Amino acid sequence: MAVPLNSGRFFSIPPINGRRIYRVTAVVVAASAEEKVKLGGSELKVTRLGIGAWSWGDNIYWNSLDWDDRKLKATKAAFNASVDHGVTFFDTAEIYGASYTLGAVESETLLGRFIKEKKAKDPGVDVTVATKFAALPWRLGRRSVICVLKDSLARLGLASVDLYQLHWPGIWGNEGYIDGLGDAVELGLVKAVGVSNYSEKRLREAHEKLKKRGIPLASNQVNYSLIYRIPEENGVTAACDELGITLIAYSPIGQGVLSGKYTPTNPPTGLRGQIYTPQFLTKLEPLLNRIRDIGQNYNKTSTQVALNWLIAQDNVVPIPGAKNGEQAIELAGALGWRISNEEINELRSLASQIKPVIGLPFEKL
Repeated sequence: MAVPLNSGRFFSIPPINGRRIYRVTAVVVAASAEEKVKLGGSELKVTRLGIGAWSWGDNIYWNSLDWDDRKLKATKAAFNASVDHGVTFFDTAEIYGASYTLGAVESETLLGRFIKEKKAKDPGVDVTVATKFAALPWRLGRRSVICVLKDSLARLGLASVDLYQLHWPGIWGNEGYIDGLGDAVELGLVKAVGVSNYSEKRLREAHEKLKKRGIPLASNQVNYSLIYRIPEENGVTAACDELGITLIAYSPIGQGVLSGKYTPTNPPTGLRGQIYTPQFLTKLEPLLNRIRDIGQNYNKTSTQVALNWLIAQDNVVPIPGAKNGEQAIELAGALGWRISNEEINELRSLASQIKPVIGLPFEKL
């Protein structure tokens, strides 16, 4: 049985996609952000749950070739609902919603606009922003990191960013990229630096190189969820724990699969449907059933249980995506309570019986 961290009364809100969700009263939800946690050895503190802005402005992978005012309003509602419910850590990247795609809008631009509009109404709002540098083959040396960072800051409308990450290891030039991260800290353009999709070996190398300059490597952002536990198997989680590096988990609900809304007869559409096939979803049913049972015992949705499984591991900060206000409210409900160690291990055991989907090639660089 899960152990609550706050007392409070649960009440239901209208069903979302056929699933009734429960959340605590506004007072308890505001407190449910819990104490912020430091990212690794840095001084930067973030909420135990963040929001990934991968889908914001995108019109290929997430939004089926159309990005319109309706989706813009829904995305803004997701941002506002997240902040209002105590989730103030947002992760974006220069390539999310990149403008070279017809009709797309840069995710960084949207996030910057939402922050500006929110602060105009409530100057006391404190939002933590993370973005990323794309290690494209033609970008060489430390100077490229600073140049790209300044472009990101311009889109965000910020003088500095809280966390700047290398989105993936480059085919070459990684030492220069790490030097660029250190330069960004010393120039006051960022508060903390991290990497993403780094293997254990590359993680240790980056940590050691920054350590020589007295700069902590704050985080490693990787694909991590109950249905993708490769970081546990390839040494990444162990290295993060050993070196004091926070693991930021993207796709923490398996791009929606762990929510329970997809079935063998109703798989995801588009590119996701090629990854999460009916055959895979059939094998997933025992795990999804147990997640649902735990959620029912605690008046929580499957999404909230899957996220709490990560949060309960202490050195992990999940960053699920939110496309609208309802989703953002549901995600915030993953905070303020804790599943038991027995439930953590039980879910891991069930998940271990499922062969994971193929990950990104970056993980093997």
